[in-house]
Amino acid sequence: MTINVSEFYRNAKRWDVLEQKIFPKLLAENKRLKIWSAACSTGEEPYTTAMVLSHHQPLSQISILATDLDENAIQRAKVGIYPERSLAEVPAHVKSKYFEKQAAFYKVDDAIKRTVTFKKHNLLKDTYEKNFDLIICRNVMIYFTEEAKDQIYKNFSNSLKPGGILFVGSTEQIFNPGNYGFETEDTFFYRKK
Repeated sequence: MTINVSEFYRNAKRWDVLEQKIFPKLLAENKRLKIWSAACSTGEEPYTTAMVLSHHQPLSQISILATDLDENAIQRAKVGIYPERSLAEVPAHVKSKYFEKQAAFYKVDDAIKRTVTFKKHNLLKDTYEKNFDLIICRNVMIYFTEEAKDQIYKNFSNSLKPGGILFVGSTEQIFNPGNYGFETEDTFFYRKK
């Protein structure tokens, strides 16, 4: 099951919270963050994460794992060329710094592309890496059964360091975060206890 609908800075106010509140707290604990963009589709989300984090540290210090089930989406993400509609919420200064216009499309800067490693991963079947500071999984959980969501949230919790953050989509509030060892850090952000 793959839905591949994505855009840069989707729900821009949430990315402002990540930049102004979440990243400063995480970076106070650890200067090199371990970040996973799960179900990343065609790459807009992990690239946005790198752009937001670049306001706090050099790109050379940023490393993001980005995974998806759909190998075609991963290949498109690696190419990093997007239609203009995907950039609707990108701030003008970010657009001019990290994108190059090519006819009707925009190419992501190679320095941003180098911060992201793409891999195939099935959230329901594959093992999860450990010790993440931040896991971003937005706008995909709505497609899973309650039983599957329960298992995935448990797996995310186990994959985060204590104090690590899970960032979910604007349709995916977790109403019982304590069941997974989370407490609400901000709207759509959950901190592992």
